[in-house]
Amino acid sequence: MRLDRMLSNAHAGTRSQVKKLVKEKRVKVNGVLAKTSSMQIDEVNDEVTLDDIPVIYEEHMYLMLHKPAGYISATEGNVPTVMDLIYEDNNGLFPCGRLDKDTEGLLLITNDGPLAHTLLSPKHHVEKEYYVEHALDMSEDDIVRLQSGISYNGESYKPAKVNMISPRSCTLTITEGKYHEIKFMFQALGDKVTYLKRLRMKNLVLDESLKPGEYRYLTEEEIADLKADEQ
Repeated sequence: MRLDRMLSNAHAGTRSQVKKLVKEKRVKVNGVLAKTSSMQIDEVNDEVTLDDIPVIYEEHMYLMLHKPAGYISATEGNVPTVMDLIYEDNNGLFPCGRLDKDTEGLLLITNDGPLAHTLLSPKHHVEKEYYVEHALDMSEDDIVRLQSGISYNGESYKPAKVNMISPRSCTLTITEGKYHEIKFMFQALGDKVTYLKRLRMKNLVLDESLKPGEYRYLTEEEIADLKADEQ
């Protein structure tokens, strides 16, 4: 494995930042100053230090991205993808789940396949909370229909949790991940979603200090919360 990839995976910085660390003679491999950030190392058996502090290789990476509108949730495509926003060595990284191109908010980027499968599997009923703005005032009957389960064009959607913010905005919590689910739920009411932003996935809450297009590594606590009750 390349040294810069190992250091990046260990949260030492982006590839450009890691390259600078090596140039500043702050990185050693087996006690010897690293000459280049592109050198090959054994990430398991070689000892890598930064400022003489051991760096521990992490097989899996977990990034919280504040997805902006205009990007698709895919690893490649003919239009901008969310992976175009990730500057780390992103070999193996992928978006956990999908947000529509015009939807903003929380998106987990990882290379942990088993965790992604658990979070996305319908049988685990993982909650996803969204902030929704819509064209028409929501009535009490609308709330009851959303909370009871609703159908649209022959597709059934499970009950959602609704928290009204104003007559034309709310938070909606769902446990499925069907195509255009929230948009179709509001269309079933005769309404239209005008803005959609994911705020939470399971216990992972969007860091509002992140501007659209920005990301950060998850904390150890956040990772543990995501993995809690993992089966």
